[in-house]
Amino acid sequence: MFEIIKAEDLYKCISLYLHTFWLYFDKKQIVIKAHAIKRARQKGIAYPDHVYAVLKTGKVVRFGKNRIKFVSRSKKGSVVCVGEDIGDIIIIKTIERGN
Repeated sequence: MFEIIKAEDLYKCISLYLHTFWLYFDKKQIVIKAHAIKRARQKGIAYPDHVYAVLKTGKVVRFGKNRIKFVSRSKKGSVVCVGEDIGDIIIIKTIERGN
């Protein structure tokens, strides 16, 4: 009747559930990868509250052919969401703290 779920599988299910919030930038959907969520938690960045605030209100910096950064600066330091702009969607691949 019930299955025992490993912690890794539960983490994947939770991260997939959290991706259901719809965020858009420049009429493109923003998708946050599980790797980015893991990095945010490792670096002590509040996910999803702080990360979503950065994506909604942060400064946008484009670099390279299709790379994009969302940067938010505060007294505690800055948070940088690095992603890739692929046609109709933007994929956030990692989240890190800046200077």
